[in-house]
Amino acid sequence: MGDKSTLNPKRIPYGVADYRRIRRGDMYYVDKTAYIPLIEAAPFYLFFIRPRRFGKTLWLSVLECYYDVNQADDFAFLFGDTYIGRHPTAEHNSYLVLSFNFSLVNPDAAEVRQSFEGYTRAVLDNFLRRYERFFTAEERERIGAAPNTERCLQLLFESAAAHDLKVYLLIDEYDNFANTLLTAAGREAYHDLTHGGGFFRFFFNILKGATTGIMGGLARMFITGVSPVTMDDVTSGFNIGTNISLAGQFNGLLGFREQEVAEILAYYRAVGLLRLDVDYCLETMRAWYDGYRFADEAQEHVFNSDMVLHFLLNALERDSLPPRLVDENVRIDYDKLRHLVLVDRQLNGNFSLLRQIVEDGETVGEVRLTFPLGRLLDRQNFISLLFYFGLLSFDGLRDGVPVLRVPNLTVRRLLYGYIREGLYDGGVFRVDLFRFGGLVREMAYHGAWEPVFDFLAAEVHRQTAVRDYLAGEKVIQGFLLAYLNITDFFLTWSERELGGGFADIYLEPFLARYPDVGYGYLVELKYIPRRKFTPERLARAVREAESQLRRYADDGRLAALRDRVTLKSIVLVYNGWELAYRGEVSPDE
Repeated sequence: MGDKSTLNPKRIPYGVADYRRIRRGDMYYVDKTAYIPLIEAAPFYLFFIRPRRFGKTLWLSVLECYYDVNQADDFAFLFGDTYIGRHPTAEHNSYLVLSFNFSLVNPDAAEVRQSFEGYTRAVLDNFLRRYERFFTAEERERIGAAPNTERCLQLLFESAAAHDLKVYLLIDEYDNFANTLLTAAGREAYHDLTHGGGFFRFFFNILKGATTGIMGGLARMFITGVSPVTMDDVTSGFNIGTNISLAGQFNGLLGFREQEVAEILAYYRAVGLLRLDVDYCLETMRAWYDGYRFADEAQEHVFNSDMVLHFLLNALERDSLPPRLVDENVRIDYDKLRHLVLVDRQLNGNFSLLRQIVEDGETVGEVRLTFPLGRLLDRQNFISLLFYFGLLSFDGLRDGVPVLRVPNLTVRRLLYGYIREGLYDGGVFRVDLFRFGGLVREMAYHGAWEPVFDFLAAEVHRQTAVRDYLAGEKVIQGFLLAYLNITDFFLTWSERELGGGFADIYLEPFLARYPDVGYGYLVELKYIPRRKFTPERLARAVREAESQLRRYADDGRLAALRDRVTLKSIVLVYNGWELAYRGEVSPDE
């Protein structure tokens, strides 16, 4: 939303999650308010999961501004040019809004109870000050004097019900401190928090009680988080509300649709701040930030909104792509997966599943709405968690079962990093990544490809534990890709369709980012089991690979690339885990 004025172009709201601040600061806002009537038509108590950095906090801020009775006088300013400003519902500015952000709770096991108590009481005190005219002085004093948060909430909701007041409860990042506690302090500390008499479990018991009876002042609730695990544990199956995370009508609630991204780019191009071509930017962003579908029946993908704004912030007034396409803030912390793929420093079945997903770029299975922590080692629950983290996305059906695909280049690079970290943490394969990154740089700029594969082959020979993980061509292909992605000089593709076939590995020079890179690579892998290896079979594999590479290299789509770089064709033949042959196919052959 914004005019085309070149005098005062709208600022990019990167990192800004306060809707009032966006409006006051005349920042660019992608209007999501058309979803408000859909929210009102849904059940009253809602739970909504999305990956990190997708705009959850901003959405709650929009809801707070829209429903807060104290902000009625600012309705025209805040929403006048939005969809909901033109089509307001009867419920606007009719609630007392109670808003928590649990990312502000200290997750340290020794501090979490006290921090939770201090934070929630501060929020409740602020609530009473903002809405003091709705409560008597005696009620405010009694609520404020309550010995703990739980009792304070009970009294607050009782008073609200007695005055026929409607409270709208917003909770952002409900599972933040619980997830961090789990990864830092372990399952026992997490269990104490979320089971039995744990204070966090009792907090949600209070909320359930506040929906009915004499304490029934809780009229609506909207909770956001990154996984359903904690909610299942604290509520025995989320029986206080409705999980709308997989509902098709809410697929585009967060994130940006392609049309919205195109409009943002066109706006900044029109006001003269974006020098790059809009279609060029959109093509790049589509590859790196798009591909998220959060409902299997949804027809439209969405872009990660944080990454789009990161790109814009760094692309304005430049003549080339920004130096870093991936915002480090969007990275899913590997610690949140480590305890699921490692048991007693041994890699388990979840790691094998993660590796298979990285190798294939997809998997199939149902995404479950709810499951407890104790069942996370179940294959389907682990897949579901990867989906909720934004590492997988719906991509149609296969034999009636959803296909879950790695959505984009950003996520693919994250997953390759998780594979490397898993192998390192499990003591399976540890290499000097700084040194290896330097070898890949030499490969990209000077065509020295042999040292890259020789280095990995030597390390595999030296570190025997990794050999158990290198059985089969597909596995070795994934292993190589995980380490070739240590730098971003190449866009690494597996099974890229070229010349009527599929190249095992295509290292496409990332010229948009590194215009002076001099080399690209087509790599064909062949695998011969150790018990079946013979010199004749090796020679046959080499001839077959060379023939395939010539066909791939003749693909007309590579002609423009050859005008800018040298494209080399490489044959790698593995005898089990051992590199038995490496060679370059001469373009003259």
